[in-house]
Amino acid sequence: MRKLFYIIALLMLPILAMAQKTGTEIGDKLPNIKGDNPDGESIELIELRGKVVLVDFWASWCPPCRAENPNLVKAYKEYKDGEFSKGKGFEIFSVSIDDRKSNWIKAIEKDMLEWPYQMFTGKGWDSPVVDELDIQSIPTNFLIDENGVIIAKNLRGNGLELTLKAISQR
Repeated sequence: MRKLFYIIALLMLPILAMAQKTGTEIGDKLPNIKGDNPDGESIELIELRGKVVLVDFWASWCPPCRAENPNLVKAYKEYKDGEFSKGKGFEIFSVSIDDRKSNWIKAIEKDMLEWPYQMFTGKGWDSPVVDELDIQSIPTNFLIDENGVIIAKNLRGNGLELTLKAISQR
């Protein structure tokens, strides 16, 4: 009986290893991200477990990023209190790769990015989180479920809204 237990345990190891995989592909668990908000307070992605979260990499100097911001604002207003098959509520965790904090804060205000999870690395492309997640271009985003598992990525235009609608329980 004991031998059977060990055999089953050995057979389960690859399955457990896959379930714990972190990375940036759909089905991977996105690693925790932490940094400072506009007030200099520390924020972490893990604080949002239980919600559907869009992790969005952008910069104030990036025209395609700024062009996407109205889509994010619209989706946030529509779905922030929503019920989903993959979590309760929707949040955006923005990660700026700006070099200048003042430019970042002005862009947040001008684009009316009202969600509280705004992160500034202060290191631009040299940020450790950019390296860790192998961010090659912006805008780049990951939609994660309540457990931090990536369910979609690089949603543009109305892609975010359509995806949220598809997993909404309305």
